[in-house]
Amino acid sequence: MVKRKPEVRIRSYGIYEKWNRDTKELPRFVQATYRVRAEVDVEFGFVVNIKGAKNCELEYCIFHPGILDENGTLRPPFDGSVYVKHNDWDFYLGDTIWEPIADKLGDWRMTLTLSGKIVADKTFTLYQ
Repeated sequence: MVKRKPEVRIRSYGIYEKWNRDTKELPRFVQATYRVRAEVDVEFGFVVNIKGAKNCELEYCIFHPGILDENGTLRPPFDGSVYVKHNDWDFYLGDTIWEPIADKLGDWRMTLTLSGKIVADKTFTLYQ
């Protein structure tokens, strides 16, 4: 039997309500936009729907504009992986703004990779 190619579709992108990482619920969508006013606790990102990829590894990466650690050293992009939980699965990739705001300004590129191929790619511009 031939295995179907996974389908990935971006359902929404932009600003969301604050996400509670301790629940299975995705954050509530607020506004579609690529430009985000940089204010503390603003949540932004995108939700994808993935079909036909149960148990496949989904890699995510958030390239930020130059966030510094407590020693003033540039932090690497935020990355990791999760396994697709169902054959029809929604996944949220996003971030929020925290103090200091100055090193959060600029372009934030968010990517999802499945089987070595980028399947979702959005760039958000944070401004004051």
